[in-house]
Amino acid sequence: MDYGLIGKKLSHSFSAEIHPKLFNCDYSLYELDEGELENFFSKRRFMGINVTVPYKKAVMKYLDYIDDDAEKIGAVNTVLNKNGRLYGYNTDFSGLKALIVSAGVSLNDKSVIILGSGGTAKTAKAVSENLGAGNITLISRTGKNGADTYENLKKYHKTADILINTTPVGMYPDVNESPVSIREFERLTAVFDVIYNPLRTKLVCDALKKGIIAEGGLKMLVFQAVFAARLFSGKDIPEKKGCEIFEQIKRQKENIVLIGMPSSGKSTVGKLIAKRLGREFVDTDDLIYSTHKMSPKNIIENSGEAVFRNFETAIIKDLSLKQGLVIATGGGAVEREENIDLLKKNGKLFFLNRKFEGLCADTSRPLSSNKEQLKALYKRRLPLYKKYADYTVDDFSSPENTANSVLEMIF
Repeated sequence: MDYGLIGKKLSHSFSAEIHPKLFNCDYSLYELDEGELENFFSKRRFMGINVTVPYKKAVMKYLDYIDDDAEKIGAVNTVLNKNGRLYGYNTDFSGLKALIVSAGVSLNDKSVIILGSGGTAKTAKAVSENLGAGNITLISRTGKNGADTYENLKKYHKTADILINTTPVGMYPDVNESPVSIREFERLTAVFDVIYNPLRTKLVCDALKKGIIAEGGLKMLVFQAVFAARLFSGKDIPEKKGCEIFEQIKRQKENIVLIGMPSSGKSTVGKLIAKRLGREFVDTDDLIYSTHKMSPKNIIENSGEAVFRNFETAIIKDLSLKQGLVIATGGGAVEREENIDLLKKNGKLFFLNRKFEGLCADTSRPLSSNKEQLKALYKRRLPLYKKYADYTVDDFSSPENTANSVLEMIF
């Protein structure tokens, strides 16, 4: 083993994709139980490793040297093997600081709430101190080591300015969970979540819906990797390289979600985009048919629209766990806000804004089988498409040009 990552559960990790982009290395993922740590470190069969939850504190006792900053923080996420001696560092500090600073958020004299009590919470506290936070409170289930408890969180609802989540709540595959309710906080200006899979957790999505600056942890992951790679390689890897890799990974992982009216061209355009990018294309209506062996028309006519919408939401819930797809949604998917929340966790929404005159009624679509029905749907749904779209596409001169418009917005 040259380089790699150790942790308990690593199916969600992007690290093996990031590090080889930073320097020429073989990088592997190793899932270990806590009882395997001592044997792993005693053999020292690696050149450098990264450490993730829940071992950032546990590994410290196996090291020969710990950097002063990592010692002060009380957590190590990077270990370098120098001639058989193990040196521990904390590059999460630089990664989280880069995330906050790049978002244009000042912590100076602000009241910061940190959710969690592990190694990453300690790092978040150190970063908050470094950035001049006025008051810092850790929240944990037990309330040990100076932290307050979730039961007492309500007393901070009126005073908290910044919220940083360092817990795994909301991480893949449990993407519909959130450690706290954003609605209860009255003056939050920014939310940061160290989770990067999904790209936007429920916590981040809820904050964005309230107009609060909110960022997931992908940029932190990439930039801590930049600083770790400097230690591993001995090379001065520029931060610009980290920015480029962040954008590249984000584009690769983010789903391209097409929304719009029936007959607006979502499936046709989606297939063209998927072919250009070498991605998988999925159509939610097709998935409903393959799952239930009935067309949307038959489901609606035999069981009602509500049943169809339930089937549709179940499909979207499954798709929300996946990344790197091109997704064509049904025209009515926007009428359930739950669907939008799910799709935005790993996707950007592109509204194919074909004008009403360019749409076609179709007897295979029971909700828009004639022009009158189609016009009523258009009037009802148009404000929703505009509300939820991240991008709006207006070029319908040809399917190829529409696809090009989407790709130009991404790249």
